Amino acid sequence: MSAHIVYDAAPLGSMIRYSDCTPKPPARFRKKLSAWQSRNGSGRLVKKEPPRSRATYSSPACFTLHEGDFGQGGIIVVSVRRTWSVESDLRFEIVERPSIGMVRVLQDLGDSPELLHLAKDREAAERWRASNRYSRAYLEEVSADEVGADVIEGRTAA
Repeated sequence: MSAHIVYDAAPLGSMIRYSDCTPKPPARFRKKLSAWQSRNGSGRLVKKEPPRSRATYSSPACFTLHEGDFGQGGIIVVSVRRTWSVESDLRFEIVERPSIGMVRVLQDLGDSPELLHLAKDREAAERWRASNRYSRAYLEEVSADEVGADVIEGRTAA
């Protein structure tokens, strides 16, 4: 599916896989493997940005995937996020949508909310918010409207 469909149809908290549809090179080809890994991976959808148009420039809509956190001892040193334009030539797939009843911890920055954490229920979200101080954080429960009828009936929506 195209990046447009991810932007339009995937709710925040969805797991998204992206690919350039090329085979993975052998590990012995380090440079080729590194280039392949930069165009093939997955992450959690944490932000959707609307298109922007200003007098000096314009930019298409885009979305950001959180690919992982790196650190040790409970301290995050690096958080890896990638932002993709809806005009990307990569292929995208919605691997998993958040379940009904899960709770997002969000904050408003700019024009659209950003996902800080996806919790299994409201109690877990409240605990996470209490231990991670964000001044603009708020909670939002995942509803049946955003999950889609095909997911509710037991089929996958990818």
